[in-house]
Amino acid sequence: MSKIMPPAHPFDTSYLRDSDDDDKLKEECGIFGVIGVVDASNFVALGLHALQHRGQEAGGIVSHDKVQGFQSARRFGYVRDNFTSKSVMETLPGPIAIGHVRYSTAGSKGQTAIRDVQPFFGEFAMGGAAIAHNGNITNANALRRELIERGSIFQSSSDSECIIHLMARSLQRNIPERMEDALRRVEGAFSVVAMTRTKLIGVRDPLGVRPLVLGKIGDGWALSSETCALDIIGAEFIREIEPGEMVVITEKGVDSQFPFRPQKPRFCIFEHVYFSRPDSILGGRSVYETREAIGRELAKESPVEADLVCPVPDSGTPAAIGYSLESGIPYAMGIIRNQYMGRTFIEPTEQIRNMGVRLKLNVNRALIRGKRVILVDDSVVRGTTSRKIKEMILDAGAKEVHFRIASPPTAWPCFYGVDTPQREKLLAATMSEEEMRDHLQVDSLKFISLDGLYRAVGEAKGRNPKQPQYCDACFSGEYPVVPSDQIEDGFEMKPAAE
Repeated sequence: MSKIMPPAHPFDTSYLRDSDDDDKLKEECGIFGVIGVVDASNFVALGLHALQHRGQEAGGIVSHDKVQGFQSARRFGYVRDNFTSKSVMETLPGPIAIGHVRYSTAGSKGQTAIRDVQPFFGEFAMGGAAIAHNGNITNANALRRELIERGSIFQSSSDSECIIHLMARSLQRNIPERMEDALRRVEGAFSVVAMTRTKLIGVRDPLGVRPLVLGKIGDGWALSSETCALDIIGAEFIREIEPGEMVVITEKGVDSQFPFRPQKPRFCIFEHVYFSRPDSILGGRSVYETREAIGRELAKESPVEADLVCPVPDSGTPAAIGYSLESGIPYAMGIIRNQYMGRTFIEPTEQIRNMGVRLKLNVNRALIRGKRVILVDDSVVRGTTSRKIKEMILDAGAKEVHFRIASPPTAWPCFYGVDTPQREKLLAATMSEEEMRDHLQVDSLKFISLDGLYRAVGEAKGRNPKQPQYCDACFSGEYPVVPSDQIEDGFEMKPAAE
């Protein structure tokens, strides 16, 4: 990997991607599609804006119009900076469009080329098609080798491009059938939104690892990674696309089929903990209410005497509220997030860069001084941010600092569409809970148990160890789909007897 250049300004946090300050699992991608409305691309831009938390690196939109045909725009940066200008949106006419926001999970991490930005487009004998993919293909290396040997020419470093090439080589009669044929060759996690000139297509992998929902807007339809993006365009949430389901939407309505061998679903449990927006609905449950329930469960499992419960904003907030309600300890905004991490005139000196977390968070000193504080966060990945926040709290005069974490220890990397550090860089992979407490130098550190997390998401009896109800590989090391590319590169799976 070539060296990443230093940022142009101190609030450009892109340079933190591979550093110790980048201490959160990165949301995978967001996908959105609309059919049957005037200027569909405008609705897609709004939907992508609501899904921005799932990928801030780049975004793209493809539309189709009977006169102008397929049109596309792909840009680096935020949706608001690229897809709000009239001049750009006028180049994307038509009643059907799909879009994608990206945080690179496969391909050139941190050095994305514009050719890696989705949606991808392909011209086939029966017409063009565009595709946007959320997830990760775990056998992409093997597929890419096979396709290149057979003459395919790849334009990007993204695993998602394999789907377009597999479609091109399929002998099926139409594009939905070719997509079905291609996805049967793919292993891993995929939620896909695709389009032809007249059809909007949505597919989830047989395990349903990544989310996809269906909405109705006027006489038209929408597909989205999350329900919060349906809200922004005024669409009615109809239902989730089922694991292993393929929907083909035309002006006649929605046609549903199940082209894959049925399997027991394994939805990503971390969507409940962190990835999804709190105002979304997952599996019929409010994400906010689930996170509050996680906090309540955490308070039952790991009580401690303290004066205040403070969230690490913003992702720790619902769990902190739940912990406070269950424990009876007052909730307080002990840490304030700076909401305006935009460009600045300040020169990026080394001293400014070393401010790190303080650029994003500041301690409410008057509230914290002399108090025993419970800090609630969603996860601990490398532990570097947790340590800096602890130092800030102690500098503000806190008497004690107790960490409570709203997920089990993250000890294994995700290979299904989440940008996770290598296993040896995950704190929980090399340390016990007590060793992590000593490393962070806090008065106590407790994680929610895996069973406790399952109870909070609605599984009253906890986790079924013989047939887990969710994908929890990042906590358990039990991967529902063998990550064959990673094993080929030397990754060692958890021994069966462990």
